[in-house]
Amino acid sequence: MARVTYVTDPAHTAVHFSVRHMMVSNVRGEFRKVSATIAFDAEDPANSSVEATIDAASINTREPDRDTHLKSADFLDVEKFPVITFLSKRIGTHKGGGTITGDLTIRGVTHEVTLDVEDLTPEIRDPWGKQRIGATATAKLNRKDFGLVWNSPLETGGVLVGEEVKINVDIEVVRT
Repeated sequence: MARVTYVTDPAHTAVHFSVRHMMVSNVRGEFRKVSATIAFDAEDPANSSVEATIDAASINTREPDRDTHLKSADFLDVEKFPVITFLSKRIGTHKGGGTITGDLTIRGVTHEVTLDVEDLTPEIRDPWGKQRIGATATAKLNRKDFGLVWNSPLETGGVLVGEEVKINVDIEVVRT
């Protein structure tokens, strides 16, 4: 079987993140506008590829003031860097999942990141006759590696914003 191309179903795809707030709890958020094209080879997954784009201004943490700050030059600087991109370089498999290693670019800074993929579903035909697959992927990254260095020290010790960002991607794609 040759590579089959799929595109995201935006109603069933989400990129969520969490980061420590004041060394106490995790703040969770999401990017509401995500698009991806996946060329998937079921017989040879290493022959597959992923290209994804996130609208950086679509960030939502359910707190408008925080979202405004995250969009500012202190963090994502969406005026200068309106998109976050991911371009796969290597795809590996193991029982029940795999890994996708690629270049993640945030704020104009690119670093290699590996997504751990689980729950890759077999292709199904939906009630409207379209072929779909889905998966969940996770990763951790240090926001400072991407130039997201703003912080504020706390009077009691520690900082306002943690460095580690946990990423969770739930994706559903439709065969083109």
